[in-house]
Amino acid sequence: MRRKIVAGNWKMNKNVIDAQQLMVQLLSYKNNNATNCEVWIAPPALYLMMAKDIFEKDEIGVFAQDMSEHESGAYTGEISADMLESIDAAGSLIGHSERRQYHGETDSHCNKKVKLALDKGLIPVYCNGETLEQRKAGQHFEVVKNQTEVALFTLSAEEIKKVVIAYEPVWAIGTGETATPEQAQEIHAHIRSIIAAKYGQEVADEVSILYGGSVKPDNAKEIFSQPDIDGGLIGGAALKLEDFSKIIEAFN
Repeated sequence: MRRKIVAGNWKMNKNVIDAQQLMVQLLSYKNNNATNCEVWIAPPALYLMMAKDIFEKDEIGVFAQDMSEHESGAYTGEISADMLESIDAAGSLIGHSERRQYHGETDSHCNKKVKLALDKGLIPVYCNGETLEQRKAGQHFEVVKNQTEVALFTLSAEEIKKVVIAYEPVWAIGTGETATPEQAQEIHAHIRSIIAAKYGQEVADEVSILYGGSVKPDNAKEIFSQPDIDGGLIGGAALKLEDFSKIIEAFN
């Protein structure tokens, strides 16, 4: 069975008091409600230690929003895989579209980060997806195929089974636009078929693929009901417990 996951990417939001309050609320919710999926959060790096203290029994998976492709050294502002491992973080997002857009991150960078995360026992959540221009030009299948192959296809079959993929149509992130469930399913099935062609269907069927593009309480159930969609990487709706909990409950 593939993992079912609802992951919240907090991006650059919340001061320390508000972050702590939301974490405590989320812990209380998780302890008082049966959930049919794993619940993960990726708070700002400044709050990772606090999150690990609050979720000390691993009720909630704690992920970084990014990690360095380098093991250590003179890389000011970077966070290493060893640092994440040392606080028992579960893993890291890798290749989020905002990292690509604002920091020039490439699939080759992502490949190094994914391999390093796996070497350190961390879960890489590899993000990919096309821009609006690429979709309008009918290039979305080829773009996602190339992203997947460059970033992941140096991995062994056992390694790729440990990767979580998050498909994010860039045109649907923070815009209020959402791919229809059918559009999302089409790309998720495409990604799985790419993996199957390289590693075999059995391996592909073990890889969890999340949808990340303006998932909200009112569309989560329909999106998550698609056969190749195993959950969501949630942005804005993860910042309010009322919204995030309803998305989690879409799996009930």
